[in-house]
Amino acid sequence: MATLENVKTVLGIDDQLQDDVINLLIQNVESRLKVWLKQHADMTEIPDELQFIVEEMTVARFQRLGSEGMSSESVEGHSVSFTEDDFAPYLSILETYIPKNDGAGKVMFF
Repeated sequence: MATLENVKTVLGIDDQLQDDVINLLIQNVESRLKVWLKQHADMTEIPDELQFIVEEMTVARFQRLGSEGMSSESVEGHSVSFTEDDFAPYLSILETYIPKNDGAGKVMFF
């Protein structure tokens, strides 16, 4: 399970003022990842080795609060672009969980 403390450490937060928001973001990211794993890998739980994805996506979501729906933002020469698909940076890792078709199939004659 992604830890609140890990996310807060990365964000540089050392109080409890944002804990409710961060916990909600963690739950949302975990739910989205579980849906992806269920659709593509027929898995219902997030493997321990993928918890870093939950933490990194939570940090990214926290940093985008207030900027939902934007694809880019430019303020006084500083430009930021947001990705459309939060899973895109992790697809090469996530795809390793998709069962491979070993070429053996069934043949049915009617």
